[in-house]
Amino acid sequence: MTELPSGTVTFLFTDIEGSTRLWERNPDAMWIAIGRHNAILDAAIAAHAGSHFKSIGDAYAVAFRDAPAAVAVADMAQRALAAEPWGETGPLRVRMAIHVGEATPVGGDYLAPSLNRLARLLATGYGGQVLLSEDVRRLVAEHLPHGVTLKNIGRHRLRDLLEPVQVSQLVIAGLPDHFPSLKSLELHPTNLPVQPNSLVGRGQEVAAVRAMLGRDDIRLITLTGVGGTGKTRLGLQVAAELSEAFADGVFFVDLAPIADASLVLPTIATTLGVREGGGQSLRDALVAYLAEKRLLLVLDNFEQVLDAAVE
Repeated sequence: MTELPSGTVTFLFTDIEGSTRLWERNPDAMWIAIGRHNAILDAAIAAHAGSHFKSIGDAYAVAFRDAPAAVAVADMAQRALAAEPWGETGPLRVRMAIHVGEATPVGGDYLAPSLNRLARLLATGYGGQVLLSEDVRRLVAEHLPHGVTLKNIGRHRLRDLLEPVQVSQLVIAGLPDHFPSLKSLELHPTNLPVQPNSLVGRGQEVAAVRAMLGRDDIRLITLTGVGGTGKTRLGLQVAAELSEAFADGVFFVDLAPIADASLVLPTIATTLGVREGGGQSLRDALVAYLAEKRLLLVLDNFEQVLDAAVE
């Protein structure tokens, strides 16, 4: 290993999304996949003079003397990971996060507050996503690789940190750039659209739907009525008021653009950030994802794709 950087150091952390499940499902295939994963990351790190100083399971911790090099590695690695033919495991989707801070290596490792912050940031992301702290964003904004831009995704409170932090995301041309809301503390996961005004005169209906959703024996509620009577607005109001009751989030799934019932399941999965892989069909992946969640889905305009109800 080359000499570890000291002083102002930029750190890149990586983690394979759902790796435990993949290991349990097909360990032989995962050994092969991990070999490819490691080779891809090692090549990108070597190309930009990074120092891979620690692995925890299949997660990497890498140090750099400058922030643009860390971003270049994330860009190069994500492109290669996306292009790799993974075979039996399905795609390995790797979340990454980058932060910078003062650090001094000790015995081939680092002990620094910046690493704690980076670990918290990484935990909020999703496979294929690259998150940057505000300090890193300032350092790299004018030094991005070709085909890479930045997206501001707001201020988020991370576990064990007192104040919310500004977070940005790398947008890499040709790769997915839409992900669910970060898994940060102050936000219950949601994609509910912001309403331009208050709901007036529907207090009785809101209370009735809320009461039904509070019952353990009710898992499905259908709001019916002629078009234009405010069913969507009522559903959104109830969902917004109950966001704290559903620890794993409340999500709005707009089915208005869909006429083909076979597209309902993929639309729900896309909204939740669920993808097939690891030998599972998209349906099985979605069922497994929802099985242990306390989550509310608002399916709008379902009447036009009723055949999907058999799913």
